[in-house]
Formats: sequence, C-alpha cells, structure tokens
Amino acid sequence: MHSMSNCSTSRVSEVQLFTDGACGGNPGPGGWAFILRHPASGKEKESAGAERETTNNRMEMTAVIRGLEALRRPTSVELLTDSVYVGKGITEWMPKWKSCGWRRKERGRLIDIKNEDLWRRLDALLRRHRVRFTHVRGHAGHAENERCDKLATAAYRKFVKKQWEEHLA
Repeated sequence: MHSMSNCSTSRVSEVQLFTDGACGGNPGPGGWAFILRHPASGKEKESAGAERETTNNRMEMTAVIRGLEALRRPTSVELLTDSVYVGKGITEWMPKWKSCGWRRKERGRLIDIKNEDLWRRLDALLRRHRVRFTHVRGHAGHAENERCDKLATAAYRKFVKKQWEEHLA
C-alpha cells in the first residue's frame, strides 16, 4: 500500500482509477486507457490514447499518469491496475530510485532506470494525491480492467492498420 499526500484539505474526494496499457509488439504501437469513477455520485470519466512506437510498460504508466492528471484537486485515489510494474514501482522501487538520484543498483553500480521521464511525472502526481494501489488480475473478467484493455487496444490499432496499409502500398 502506498499513500502520499501533502494536501491539507479537510475533506478529500475519493475516486477509483482503473487503468490499462496495451502494445502490439514490445516495442510497437501502444495504447493506454483509464476509467475514473466517483463512487459517491456514480459519475465516470474514461479516456484513451495511443503512441506509434512505445512499450507496454510505458503505456501502463501513461494510463495512470493521464488518469491522475484528469483530477482537478487533491484526491484520495484507489488505483486498480493489472500492472505489477506500476504497482511495485510505486510501492517499492521509486523511493529507492529517488534516494539514488533516479538510478538503481545493478551488480554493485548505479545505472539509469528505464522510463525515468514517466516515473518523475508519476512521482509529482503522487505528491499531489493520496494513492492506494490495488492489483487486479488481467484478463480475468474484471469489468473495468476489461473495458480499459478494449479501449487501449482500440486506440493503438489505428497505427497497426495504417502500418499495414503502408506496407501494402
């Protein structure tokens, strides 16, 4: 469980953030998607996007970042994702990386971490919001995770179709 907050609001909204990333090849065209739900009101917002050349981990992270960026004020967030990479990054790895100047130890020496740009963006958002990570099993019938997967996959497929058409031309 990871919780970070510097906000001094007496009443913080609570939302659920469902996220997923998908990639057609790794690297390859990729998509991200999120669903934000405010359980108290039942309101939802969903969004998706894609990049022509990326990795699955970058899309998983981008989904979380975009979801947190969609919040207008400091919020208590339950992050529900199937990404162990994002979950461990938030709860275990990031504090160590930060203490080592955004580097990690490998074979007794410090090396650059992958996706540092996204980890730094995520770190800034984690300082604004209180985020609790909940792992959900991917492709196991979790309705919101399945919806995010469909949105993310549909988002990147436009690039796959375009590449295929260019290949045939």
